[in-house]
Amino acid sequence: METEIKTHYNYQEIILWLEKRGIELYGNHFKILESDYPIIYKLIAYFLKDEPSCYQYNIDLNKGILLSGPVGSGKTTLMNLMKTLTSTEYKFYIKPCRDISFEFIQDGYEIIQKYSKGKLYPDPKTICFDDLGTEKNLVYYGNECNVMAEIILSRYDIFISKKIYTHITTNLSASEIETAYGNRVRSRLRNMLNLIAFDKTTKDKR
Repeated sequence: METEIKTHYNYQEIILWLEKRGIELYGNHFKILESDYPIIYKLIAYFLKDEPSCYQYNIDLNKGILLSGPVGSGKTTLMNLMKTLTSTEYKFYIKPCRDISFEFIQDGYEIIQKYSKGKLYPDPKTICFDDLGTEKNLVYYGNECNVMAEIILSRYDIFISKKIYTHITTNLSASEIETAYGNRVRSRLRNMLNLIAFDKTTKDKR
């Protein structure tokens, strides 16, 4: 039996509030399933910076989040809801990896700088890269580039030097990430992100 977590947050009330926000964002059909509570509790603990709960869940508040799970498990939806929960200091925005790939086709290598070192922004920002693995290796003027691999490696550098966090959602397993992006990227992700994973049998909610 799990030890009771001593926290001043009422997670049941927070889930009800998130469900209301979900209905506002996605329509009356939206519902948070009880089977997803273990995942959502961890996300709530992290984004509210609830230290006792994070300790219980073995979540490091000095890292970002890697939320993985099957297609349709609700990863993007949950991260959108977490944006409404987190304090201003930890706000992030969500950027689909496929959109980044399209930007790369149009604008080339400056896109890597845009999403990594903050060249096109006043400062680097916390970003959630959505659906890692849906983009493809792209060719720009004859040169093939694994855009997200380059961005992740650069994001790791600013994570170490400036404590700028990164979040990622993906359908890929750890071994699939290594195959697609290489061992170095997988190693960096392990160092900079907490893994929160849906069960492989999670049903498609779409």
